[in-house]
Amino acid sequence: MSLQENKTKSLGRLPGHFKQRIVRSPKVEEVSGTLNRLGLHTVCEEARCPNRNHCYSQGTATFLIMGGSCTRSCSFCAVSKNAPQMLDPDEPRAVARAAADLKLKYAVVTSVTRDDLEDGGAGHFTAVIENLRRLDPPVLVEVLTPDFMGRPESIDAVITAGPDVFNHNLETIARLYPQVRPQADYRRSLALISRVKKSGRTTKSGLMAGLGESLAEIKTAMSHLAEAGCDIVTIGQYLAPSALHHQVARFWEPEEFEECRAYGQDILGLKAVVAGPLVRSSYHAHHTYQTINH
Repeated sequence: MSLQENKTKSLGRLPGHFKQRIVRSPKVEEVSGTLNRLGLHTVCEEARCPNRNHCYSQGTATFLIMGGSCTRSCSFCAVSKNAPQMLDPDEPRAVARAAADLKLKYAVVTSVTRDDLEDGGAGHFTAVIENLRRLDPPVLVEVLTPDFMGRPESIDAVITAGPDVFNHNLETIARLYPQVRPQADYRRSLALISRVKKSGRTTKSGLMAGLGESLAEIKTAMSHLAEAGCDIVTIGQYLAPSALHHQVARFWEPEEFEECRAYGQDILGLKAVVAGPLVRSSYHAHHTYQTINH
């Protein structure tokens, strides 16, 4: 398939490998009901994740803390860009209650970016982790944090709280940062991952394909992550949330994702690379963690 044919296809229907069976399960209603009852946001809803139905049917969801509005204007993201909300002091307990009610064994917690807060929200992340740590039976905790503007004290506060996995997404290649993540910094994100790795925590990051990068550029970004000490990398196809967002340059073929997986694990020595059209940051997160810690 030529690049032009692929680009034309990106503006119409999704390729066949994006099709998913809609799962009708009581678990979907249970998860939705629990989140609504406790007034919690999820990235599944706010970011319009294509795997939402599948994850809910498995009794899992990715918690989105610190409100539903982001202070940054990344061109790929569906999360609201309205004025940020006051932090809810009860949210850390509510997240832990939801994890207990849903009998989660592995909780993934992410957030909007809160540059309006002095610590970038690190204290709120810490409170959520601490509340999850008090659960019995215990819950493994993965956090997916913003860059905290590179503040060492904020990063260290989250590290000290003791997440089992510390994830921070690089998102895209360095060349596209001005278009895709204008308020972020490629080197700053790599430095965050490096700082976390030096603490001994398991590190993770994610990349999107289809924003206008080449396969070679994705491989370069993967090599930068490996050099920074990243353990796990996720790579998935970007899907534009609307016509107002950064448009899909092309759809990657499944074989290209497999090439990235093999390159990352066999050549770069990453502990795990999860790559595929429908892969997102928390895609099979528990399984991946178990795989590298068996």
